[in-house]
Amino acid sequence: MRKTAKRTLHNRRYISGARTYVKRVRSLIAEGNLEEAETAANQAYSTLDKAARKGVIHPRNAARRKGRLMAALAAAKSDASS
Repeated sequence: MRKTAKRTLHNRRYISGARTYVKRVRSLIAEGNLEEAETAANQAYSTLDKAARKGVIHPRNAARRKGRLMAALAAAKSDASS
């Protein structure tokens, strides 16, 4: 039980960080701040990859989240250009 509690605290750091960056990117896209959204997206990708590498989330889960972010960013860019 003690080890589980310790691991949960350790893993929460990675999950929370990934969630924070994903939310930041989504809010920047909604505001129309695409340049900042792009830099925040790079941080989100890195954080998701790190969480997957550490075994906190499944690698496919990380890939799915990154794919959805990339699609949202691409859609926002295409809307802005047209």
